[in-house]
Amino acid sequence: MHSALANGNVAVVTGGASGIGLAAASHLAGLGLRVCIADLPGPALDAAASVLIAQGAAEADVMALATDVSDRAKLTALADAVEARFGSVNVLMNNAGMQPGSSIFDAEGNWDRILEVNMGGIIRGSQIFAPRMIASGAPGLIINTGSKQGITTPPGDPAYNVSKAGVKAFTEALQHELRNREGARVEARLFIPGFVYTPLTANGRTEKPDDAWTPEQVVAFLFESVERGDFYILCPDNDVDHATDVKRILWAAGDITENRPPLSRWHPDYGDAFKAWLKK
Repeated sequence: MHSALANGNVAVVTGGASGIGLAAASHLAGLGLRVCIADLPGPALDAAASVLIAQGAAEADVMALATDVSDRAKLTALADAVEARFGSVNVLMNNAGMQPGSSIFDAEGNWDRILEVNMGGIIRGSQIFAPRMIASGAPGLIINTGSKQGITTPPGDPAYNVSKAGVKAFTEALQHELRNREGARVEARLFIPGFVYTPLTANGRTEKPDDAWTPEQVVAFLFESVERGDFYILCPDNDVDHATDVKRILWAAGDITENRPPLSRWHPDYGDAFKAWLKK
């Protein structure tokens, strides 16, 4: 087991009131960590701590705190509150995100909010918590939730893609900094879920699609990958296996190295070539 996941250690999960975040909080509580769930105020956050307690966590070992990750002052207040109650943080999962849909010229007027939450929240969370985690001298783990859309950047939701591409670049830089900082015992990991049935992806559906994984499945894969020492935690689902993900990522990179048009996978002159290459 990763040393940061030891019984009695402290974890913070943003976006922890539902979906992947709540499943991760439950998993961490099940390992014996003291857990703070951070999310926007509302019924989901009000109920989240009770979920962990019903699963066996001690009431004294769970806290829920309303936090907007786009606000640096609120994230600082979150860090202060967790330290005041539990002590130094060992595990930070920057998971809060949103996906309302977007268009390239921002007819919806939501680009700023998407970037502030999905990318800015992860950057700010890491900048606020990581120095404290390093200073504690204890083993630490920062998990940043990215997306395959931040790597292959498919057409249709450009603001989300840009935000998650930023998460990838930032988390790579964060891990480089941590591994080269003398005395730091903190690591970063990039979590890249596949299709997971959550409130974020439900789109009005009330039952899990066959292609999707449950939050519990993807969280189990996450922590198995942490144990293997993976940095890029690229998750499959019931529709797309690892080999297909790899080929899609390689094709996307090939747009640059082969000087193809951007997003050639969806370009009418290259679509058939991509499909043929995928079958090889």
